Amino acid sequence: MEAAQGQSGPAPAVSQGTEPVSYASVTQLNGLLAQLEATSKNTQADLVKLRIEHWKTDTASKRQNLANVDSIQRNLQEALPEIIGQLRAAPEDVPATFKLYRNLDALYDVVGNVVENAGAFGTKDDFQSLSNDLNGFESTRKQLAQRMESLSTAKEAEIVRLRTELKKTAQAAVPVAPPKKLVVDDNGPVKKPATVKKKPAAKPAPTTAKPDAGQTQTPAQPQPPTKPQ
Repeated sequence: MEAAQGQSGPAPAVSQGTEPVSYASVTQLNGLLAQLEATSKNTQADLVKLRIEHWKTDTASKRQNLANVDSIQRNLQEALPEIIGQLRAAPEDVPATFKLYRNLDALYDVVGNVVENAGAFGTKDDFQSLSNDLNGFESTRKQLAQRMESLSTAKEAEIVRLRTELKKTAQAAVPVAPPKKLVVDDNGPVKKPATVKKKPAAKPAPTTAKPDAGQTQTPAQPQPPTKPQ
C-alpha cells in the first residue's frame, strides 16, 4: 500500500487562506471525517477477529493476506489519523484533501483484496463484516471526491477574481501624461506671413534668320541723283 507508507513523519504546516471557511463547509467535512473514523474503528476490530491461519488456502496466500492485514492496521492507526488532523486544521486545503483521497484509494484496494479472499477462503461472518467496512470506505471516498471537485472549482474562480483585481490595480497605478496645451498670446505682435518673391521669367534669346545655303545676297545698288529740271 504505497500511498499509506511514508506518511507517519512530521506533517508540514498547512496554511489556511485568509478567507473564512463557511459553516456549511466545516459541517460537511466534520460529518465526512466522523464517518471515516467510525469505519476505521470497525475495520480494525474486524481485522483482529480474522483467523487467516484457518483459511482453506495455501501457506503463501495466508502469508500474503496476513501482510495485507498488518499494512491496513498500520495505516488506520498511524497514517490516517495524521492526515485527518491536517485536514481538520485546514478544512478547505486542496492538497490535504487530495492526500486523504489518495490514502483512501490505497486502503480501498488492499481492504478489497482481503475481503475477496475472505469470501473465498474464510467464514461467511468475516466476509460480511469486512464487506460492510469496504462499503464505508467507498462511500467516504466518493464524498471526498465530490468535495475536492467543489473546492477546486471555487479556488479557480477565486484565482480568476484576484487576477482581475490585480490587473485593474496595476492599470490604475500607471500615471497618465497630461495633454500638451497650446498657449496663444493675444497681446503679442501679429506677424505678417512671409511673402515669397517670384523669380522673373527668363527672356527668350533673339533669333536671327540665317540665309539658306546656296543663296547669295546682292548688295543694294545706289540710285543715281535726280537732275534738276
